[in-house]
Amino acid sequence: MSTEPNVTPEIMLAFYSRLYPFKSIFTWLSHSHVPSTAKDAPATRIGPSWTNREFAFTLKGDVYIRYNSFQDVEEFKKQVIKLNPERFEVGAIYNAKPRDKKTLPASALQPVRRELVFDIDMTDYDEIRTCCKSKSICKRCWGFIAAAVTVLDQSLRQDFGFRLLLWVYSGRRGIHCWVSDHSAMMLTDDQRKAIMGWLEVIKGGKEMTKKVNIRFGTNSLPPSIEASLNTLSEQYFIPVILQDQDCFGSKVGWKTLLELIPDRDVVNNLREKWENEEEPRRSKNSQSQSEMRWSDLKKEVKGYEKGTLKRNILTGAMEDIILQYTYPRLDAEVSKRRNHLLKAPFCIHPGTGRVCVPVDPAKVDEFEPEKVPSVEQLLNELDAAGSKAEDTNILGWESTSLSAYVGMLDEHNRRILQAERERKQAEGRKDLSW
Repeated sequence: MSTEPNVTPEIMLAFYSRLYPFKSIFTWLSHSHVPSTAKDAPATRIGPSWTNREFAFTLKGDVYIRYNSFQDVEEFKKQVIKLNPERFEVGAIYNAKPRDKKTLPASALQPVRRELVFDIDMTDYDEIRTCCKSKSICKRCWGFIAAAVTVLDQSLRQDFGFRLLLWVYSGRRGIHCWVSDHSAMMLTDDQRKAIMGWLEVIKGGKEMTKKVNIRFGTNSLPPSIEASLNTLSEQYFIPVILQDQDCFGSKVGWKTLLELIPDRDVVNNLREKWENEEEPRRSKNSQSQSEMRWSDLKKEVKGYEKGTLKRNILTGAMEDIILQYTYPRLDAEVSKRRNHLLKAPFCIHPGTGRVCVPVDPAKVDEFEPEKVPSVEQLLNELDAAGSKAEDTNILGWESTSLSAYVGMLDEHNRRILQAERERKQAEGRKDLSW
C-alpha cells in the first residue's frame, strides 16, 4: 500500500485559505498584537519587526522566491493564498523592507535582528540509530531527538538565561528551535558563532569515528557539558542507546565502541571476549547485548585503581561515548548567520503531509511523529464540523485537532508580549533615572 501523502495544490490552497493561523504567526514574529480592523479603532503602526521581515516561498517546480515582505498580516495572507507555496520560510528583520532590495544600493540591505535558531535532523543520527534510516522516523528513534531537546533546552535556559523558546517539529525527521528573547534577537553573527562554539560537541563526518574532543588531557568536562552529561546518563543512555536501540548489539556496533576506547589492553580483552561469543548471551535480568557489553567495559575500567591516570582516562572515554551517542547533533550553519532562513511553523511537509507543529519540551518524550495531524486529516475534520466551521466568529483551525497546537503558539506569544512589556517598562525607568 502506498504511503505517499496526498498533498495536491488544491489541498494546499484549502489549507492556507481555511486553516493556517496567520494572526498567531504575525504576533509571534512582530512581538505585537494584530491591529484591530474596526473602523472606530485608533490607527496602529506596524513596526519594522514585521514590515522589514523576510519571507521566502518555495513554489511547485522548485521555484524559490526570496526577499518578500509585507505591510500587514492581510497582505501576507493574500500573497500566500495567491502563490500557494509548497512551503515558506522565515528570515531576518532587515534595516529596510526586503521587497525593496532591487531599488537599494548594492549591499545596502543588511539583517539587524533575528531569532536564534537551531536545527536538529534525524539524518545525522543514521550511523548510530538501528530502527530506521534515511528519511524514515518512528517513535523509537525519536528518543534521540528527545534527548537533544531536553539538554539543549536546559542549556539555553540555564547557561544563557533565555526564556522564550519555541520548539517546532519539522514535519518529518527533525525539530527546530526558535529563541525569541530580545537579547537573542540582537545577537550579531559573531556572537551566534560563539554560542555555537559553546554548544557544539559532536564534530566530524562519517569518516571520523571519535566525534567528541572537548577535553584537554585528563581534565574534566566544562560545567555546562557536565550538566548535560548527567541528564543524558540518567535519562537517555541506558533506555535509548543500550536497551531500545541496542547500539552495541551487532558486530559493527561493538567494533565502533572499541574504536572509542583509548587503552589497548582493555580493547584486546573485550575484543577477545566478544569475538568468542558464538551466540548472543542471555542475561538473568533480560539485559540487552549492549547493556551486557557496557557492563563488560565498566568491569575492565574498574580493574584499574581509582585515581590512577589510566582509570581517569578510561572514565573520561566512557563519558565521551555517552555524549557521542546522545548529545544534540546540531546543524551549526543554520545557527551562525542571521540571514539564514528556516521553515515557518504550521507549514506542511510535502513528503509526509504532516503539519510542522509546536512541541512541548517538557513532554518531548511522549511526542509521536506518526500521530501529528496531516493536512488531509485536518481538512476532513473541518468538513465534518459542518456549520460550526462556517461560523465567521470561529477561526477554521479552532474546529480541528490543530487547535491544541495553535494554542501552544498563542501561549508562547503571550509570554513574548509580557516580556516585551517588561522590557519597555525597564527602558522607561532607565530614561527617568537621571
